[in-house]
Amino acid sequence: MWTSGRMSNAKNLFGLGVSLYFWGLMDLTTTVLSGSARPLTEGQEDNLSDKLHQRMKRSWVWNQFFVLEEYTGTDPLYVGKLHSDMDRGDGSIKYILSGEGAGIVFTIDDTTGDIHAIQRLDREERSQYTLRAQALDRRTGRPMEPESEFIIKIQDINDNEPKFLDGPYVASVPEMSPVGTSVIQVTATDADDPTYGNSARVVYSILQGQPYFSVDSRTGLIRTALMNMDREAKEYYEVIIQAKDMGGQLGGLAGTTTVNISLSDVNDNPPRFPQKHYQMSVLESAPISSTVGRVVAKDLDEGINAEMKYSLVDGDGLDVFDINTDPNYQVGIITVRKPLSFESKKSYTLKVEGANPHLEMRFLNLGPFRDTTTVHISVEDVDEPPVFEPSIYFVEVPEDVEIGTTIQIISAKDPDVTNNSIRYSIDRSSDPGRFFYVDITSGALMTARPLDREDISWHNITVLAMELNNPSQVGSVSVTVKVLDVNDNAPEFARFYEAFVCENAKAGQLIQTVSAIDRDDPQEGQHFYYSLAPEAANNPNFTLRDNQDNTAWILTRRSGFRQNEQNTFYLPILISDNGRPVLSSTGTLTVHVCSCDEEGVVMSCNAEAYVLPVSLSRGALIAILACIFVLLVLVLLILSMRRQRKQPYIIDEEENIHENIVRYDDEGGGEEDTEAFDIAAMWNPREAQLVVKNRQDMLPEIESLSRYVPQACVMDNNVHNYVLAKLYEADMDLWAPPFDSLQTYMFEGNGSVAESLSSLQSVTTDSDQSYDYLTDWGPRFKKLAEMYGATDSSGVLW
Repeated sequence: MWTSGRMSNAKNLFGLGVSLYFWGLMDLTTTVLSGSARPLTEGQEDNLSDKLHQRMKRSWVWNQFFVLEEYTGTDPLYVGKLHSDMDRGDGSIKYILSGEGAGIVFTIDDTTGDIHAIQRLDREERSQYTLRAQALDRRTGRPMEPESEFIIKIQDINDNEPKFLDGPYVASVPEMSPVGTSVIQVTATDADDPTYGNSARVVYSILQGQPYFSVDSRTGLIRTALMNMDREAKEYYEVIIQAKDMGGQLGGLAGTTTVNISLSDVNDNPPRFPQKHYQMSVLESAPISSTVGRVVAKDLDEGINAEMKYSLVDGDGLDVFDINTDPNYQVGIITVRKPLSFESKKSYTLKVEGANPHLEMRFLNLGPFRDTTTVHISVEDVDEPPVFEPSIYFVEVPEDVEIGTTIQIISAKDPDVTNNSIRYSIDRSSDPGRFFYVDITSGALMTARPLDREDISWHNITVLAMELNNPSQVGSVSVTVKVLDVNDNAPEFARFYEAFVCENAKAGQLIQTVSAIDRDDPQEGQHFYYSLAPEAANNPNFTLRDNQDNTAWILTRRSGFRQNEQNTFYLPILISDNGRPVLSSTGTLTVHVCSCDEEGVVMSCNAEAYVLPVSLSRGALIAILACIFVLLVLVLLILSMRRQRKQPYIIDEEENIHENIVRYDDEGGGEEDTEAFDIAAMWNPREAQLVVKNRQDMLPEIESLSRYVPQACVMDNNVHNYVLAKLYEADMDLWAPPFDSLQTYMFEGNGSVAESLSSLQSVTTDSDQSYDYLTDWGPRFKKLAEMYGATDSSGVLW
């Protein structure tokens, strides 16, 4: 059987003694392998039956070894020894080790059974190894003992310091907290065996952070240790906590961590204004809600505890100014609430209060959490535009008012102390029709044109008032003019009425209902009266009935109408309104006599009645048509002759004297101008509609003088219109040559912009004048250069 060798320390020996004690209590019917009972084999049972009554001495099989971690020696660390009862010390037994770490961490001497550790052991990495041992016959390899399993346990030593795995820590505690207020709990972990000795027993202490904070040595809970810690004095603290094992005894290992503790703010500081008096100024022209100035109350707190609410609590400008709080910067913004006037009041005094809206009851004893300051506001004078009184005008004027009648006096004044003079005018964009005029000094608004309510019933004009000494200061007022109606329009038929009466119509039959319209709009409403005109009062054919509802009926007075006798009747109807004065007009109702069936449906009417009067006969119509035909033939003949005259033909010079005169006076582009104006075109006014052909061979050299053409020219209308048309075409065409005969004829000489273009008086000028510059004008002026230029004896032109 297996037996264990020497133990590696006293603890191994103690365990061996205990195991040997239990060995005497074991049943001989079992074999102990690695501390566990196994049933005997069949051969063992036979061998055991022979020795039941013989006491056999057996050695104990050791099942556990202990070895210290972190061995630092140079030789392999002895762990223990395996030994079999069959080992006689002659080396016939071979010991074999297998299992966890065999051959790598642990080795065995196969002859002696000694076990050594060949690597450094660390309990924190692995606390035990499970191995198996065998004893074999070295010669035959036959197992001498059953395979035995045993455990090697790594015994802990204090080789790990405590560590704060969650550090460094960040914590916060409200300022002014009572002593003992919990801040944060820190925890250190020791990797050593907590079940063996004091290697993992940790004790906490504070190395830095006193006297402000303390730490519980057992739990690591950090608490405040000083009362009335003020964030405004010191906000951040760095606390260093130490954790030491071995219960804090000498020789224990220690670890540290940092705890950054900040004091959170509480509302323990009241607001205070750094200035007890503010001086501000504002222009009297400042608009509503414009900013006058800012005030600020300082508060040492932060966040919600520093929030401020400003209000006006006293002063003579409570209804003129207002104050709002800027939530971003916690400042009070004073704004204009009502229009200011330097002339009315030059200064104001306000008392402003700033207070914390969020209070903490335990700090109320530190004083009132509010403060006040005084603000003096000066109103500065500006040059203001004139002001109208009232600010809007409404005028009613009848449409028949005479031109030049004053309908309203517009009044404005300078609000400044200087009280400058005012000049009035009308904004013409508001009165494009120029119906009104305002007196420049008195502001009297007058009519300048007749008013017509039926055309424009409302006028919205803007009257301007300007300071005489400062024209840039302009005030305006809106004047609404309502044009009142007068009865100046007579009623008339609502549309063209045309009635039909059947030949078989009976007396008293309704043939037409008529109505009227009136452009006037009387206040009591429209009411029309109908009657036959005086010349038709005794009309034997038709009669009229006024329905008193602005309509009238036309009835037949007799029967027996015949187309062949008279197929059209014209009935004049008098329409009167109810205005003052009463206006009336006469409308004519055309009545056609038609053939109808028995049910009164019109079958046919004479078409001649639509276009011819009753007295015009068919023969007269034929004569008129024949005359029209003859006139058309004559017109066509004249047009044909005109076209033939436009064809080229040779004209005798004596007969074309007008052509020669025009060519003599026509100034053009010199010898290269072959497109002189043809005077024959002036004989036909229709030529004025043709577009002048563009000249591409030369550019215009003079500016058109068409704008200087006198408006009252004494000439034939056709010629005048044609000349103006040609002038307009030449002005619009930048590439056209200068049509001198059209543009400057009649307008040269004294008083003309071009002055005289004639060379008749050139002999009176200085004969020594040099014309050498003509040579620089190009080939177009070559002839002139030869005529006026000087040449030397060699024939060279100077």
